[in-house]
This record gives sequence, structure tokens and C-alpha cells, in this order.
Amino acid sequence: MKTTPRNLLLSLTLGVAATLAVAQTSQPAPAAASAAAAPAKPSGTGTIVHPISKNITDRLTKSTRHMDLVKIKQGDREVETYIYYPMDRNKAMSVILIHEIFGASDWMRAAADQLAEAGYIAIVPDLLSGMGPNKGGSNDVPEAQVTASIQRLPAQQVMDDLNAVADYAKKLPASNGNLAVAGFCWGGGKSFAFATVNKDIKAAFVFYGAAAPAADLPKINVPVYGFYGETDRNLASSVPGTDAAMKAAGKTYEGIVYAGAAHGFMRSGQMDNATAADKKAAEDSWKRMLDLLKKIDVPAAAKPAAATSTK
Repeated sequence: MKTTPRNLLLSLTLGVAATLAVAQTSQPAPAAASAAAAPAKPSGTGTIVHPISKNITDRLTKSTRHMDLVKIKQGDREVETYIYYPMDRNKAMSVILIHEIFGASDWMRAAADQLAEAGYIAIVPDLLSGMGPNKGGSNDVPEAQVTASIQRLPAQQVMDDLNAVADYAKKLPASNGNLAVAGFCWGGGKSFAFATVNKDIKAAFVFYGAAAPAADLPKINVPVYGFYGETDRNLASSVPGTDAAMKAAGKTYEGIVYAGAAHGFMRSGQMDNATAADKKAAEDSWKRMLDLLKKIDVPAAAKPAAATSTK
């Protein structure tokens, strides 16, 4: 195989992960889910670097957290999924991260590692799994074709994949049973849509993604939090309308527009040449999401004890 920056970073990252897997106690797949998921070998020619950032490269190659790469069964499909675990002996909330139009990229996995560092189980499903050459996923599709390939994904297939990943996540031995979803760009829209079909998540975080259709909003039973860049006028200008539609449906929606930030600021804000506005928006958004996760990550209320008959 020809050595490229993509192959090199993948080799370094997986080498670190393999070393850590030996040094640490691995998180086993739950018995109930073992038939639906199995350890996966990385496929394709390498992971996507779009674009390259020292921040991202350093995080992926120097992380001390445990990462599992599994294949989760969904019908006749298998969804290759990265799972990053926090270094904590206590059970943790799980957060599904839905990737951008660029697929399960290095940045998505770096974001998952960052979330795991904050104490959460971070899960990145590759929704292009099985759709690339030789039934591969994001790593097998030429970078120039990734965007178009993701745009062609059937909407129902995406929701079914996410439901399968959510079911698997809830059964992880390290999970405390709480689950949230967060998506970016294309994934932001899918995060909003997922809130209309899954009743188990605690919240949906929508980073510069389109809102679900108004007709589907009554199906939502969790709060939805939006994050948008001011110069991303198409989406930023949609916030008042989304707010009104969610209120009309009796749902909770809080959308914030970050001054001077562009579309994709969570990624661009971590680039080596990030603008001040994008960097600040990324930092503020990250803090906001962590603060909100902390508030919603609470144990389910204990059920009242059944009354004892005196007869």
C-alpha cells in the first residue's frame, strides 16, 4: 500500500489504540448486543483528513483513552462505529455524534475523543458503511466523492442505522442508560430528524443543521439545542422560524447564533488557521453542550413502591 498522510495517521492512531487496548481492561460488548456487533478491522486506504490540522493529529495520535471499532448489525447492513470511552470507573452517559457531509473523518473522531475526555461515551457511526467501493465506508470512498455519496444516502436507512446504534449504545456495560445525539452540518439536520423518531434520547444537539419538517415536530419529546454561525445566513436566518414552529408544537428549542462565525465553525475553529470568531464560537458551543449534558445526565426517577394490601 502506498504511504500517504491519510494512511500514516490511520496507522499511528490505530497503533496507539491497539497499545491502549492491551494496557487497559477492554469494554466488552454486552451479551444482548454481542450478536449485533463484532470487532471491526479498519477498512479502505486510510481515514479522511479534511483538512489537516495539528490539533486534530495530535489528539488522535496522543490520546490515552480506549477506543473500540465495532460493526453494528442493522437489517442486512453493518454499521462500522467508533466508540471512545472516558477514563472513569463510573458508568457514563452515551452521546452519538452524527458526522458531517465529509463522513467519519479524523475531525469527527477527534471530537469523540474530546467528548470522552469530558466524561462521556462518544459514538461515531460511519453512515457510509457498506456504500463505498467493495462495500466499504468513508475510508474507501475517494475524498472528492464523499460529499455526493453522503447526499445520496436514503433518509430511512440513516434513521434505521442511528436507531440500531442507539440500541447498542444503551446496552454497553459502561453506559448508565442515558443517551443524547449531536450532529454537525449534514449530521446536524439528521440529529434534528432523529429527535422525531427516537423516544429514548434525552436531547438533540444541532450544529448548523436544517430543522426537521414542521409536520414532524409534534413527534419530538426531547429538548433540541441549536448552534449556528452568524455569517451562515441561510441557517442563521432560519432560527426565528424554527423557534416559532417548535413553540407552536409545544416543544423546547433553544437556538443560538454566534457572532461572526461561519458555517462549520466547530471544525474550522480547531484548525491551525482558525479565525477568532470561529475559534470563540467553537469554544463557547463546546462549553454550552457540556453544560447542557451535565444537566440532562441525571438518573431516572425511582418508581414508587407498590402499595401493600392490608386484606
